Amino acid sequence: MTSTQTIGTQNAPSPGLPPPRGELSQAVVAFLLAGGRPLPDGREAADADPLGEDMQLALHLTYELHYRGFAGVPDDMEWDPELLRLRGVMEQRFEQTLRDRCGRYGSVDEAFEAILTVPSDVSGVGQFLLRAGTPAHLREYAVLRSVYQLREADPHLWVVPRLSGRAKAAMMAVEFDEFGCGRAERMHARLYADLLQDLGLDSTYGGYLDFAGREALATVNLMSLLGLHRARRGALVGHFAVLEATSSPAASWMVAAMRRLGAGEAAIRFYDEHVEADAVHEQLVRREVVGGLLDDEPGLAGDVVFGIEATDLLESTFTETVTAAWEAGTTALRRPLPLGG
Repeated sequence: MTSTQTIGTQNAPSPGLPPPRGELSQAVVAFLLAGGRPLPDGREAADADPLGEDMQLALHLTYELHYRGFAGVPDDMEWDPELLRLRGVMEQRFEQTLRDRCGRYGSVDEAFEAILTVPSDVSGVGQFLLRAGTPAHLREYAVLRSVYQLREADPHLWVVPRLSGRAKAAMMAVEFDEFGCGRAERMHARLYADLLQDLGLDSTYGGYLDFAGREALATVNLMSLLGLHRARRGALVGHFAVLEATSSPAASWMVAAMRRLGAGEAAIRFYDEHVEADAVHEQLVRREVVGGLLDDEPGLAGDVVFGIEATDLLESTFTETVTAAWEAGTTALRRPLPLGG
């Protein structure tokens, strides 16, 4: 069974399943394709590296069933109880690892102050590209971010029915912008597809999953982990707040870097859109989404802080990995791009 994928006005088949990266992801791929095959028990998943390539890909595969699915995988696999059982064990390991590494901040205000007082390019990638980047570096970064950006804002919509009042209204106001204010060609996912095409890359949804390493997958998996569980609604709001609070300054560095590297206007438009829009979104999210949520449910403050910290942790790890590879003169991808993208 093959469904249809849509990015803006562009239709494409569901992506195929990627090659596995270890025993867990191998078992998930085999189960999705054949069904009925035994999945690893909880002990195997509990012993695997929660931030390793194998578990991060296995998690991503189970999460993707809630988005666009895969070619040849029936839609009802989304709720297969055995797959959900395995996913639950992997999620527990992933989340506990993040919680063990967080806990620096005692309040939401303290956490916000910390992320907003770091250098204006939170990721550091824009600064590298502006200082020493090449068109090849820019293309690699576009590939790594495509795993999320081609479905930008989708995971955050899960929080909307779990909010009320000010928080829900403000969240929808921001999401309305993310989805193009009713215009398909202005959807941020569509703008990112245009960016990829402008850089001579494949804009197919899921087209570069096999090129993205564990650090890139972890940043995306965190959104799905928080979005799929109502109990994590506070953490998802914290995650969303980080993206909106840090996006505008980081995007301004990317615009400057892309102009230096000679990128076309279609590529630049994606980041240019975020410079202005997210500067407005930052205040709306902090005052109304976060503020409204905590007025309604003050007991979720700790979850909001966790969402902020976990996002910052994974984004920082991703950035350090990418820039370290570039500084060393190697690719930041799992394997080099083929000629022609």
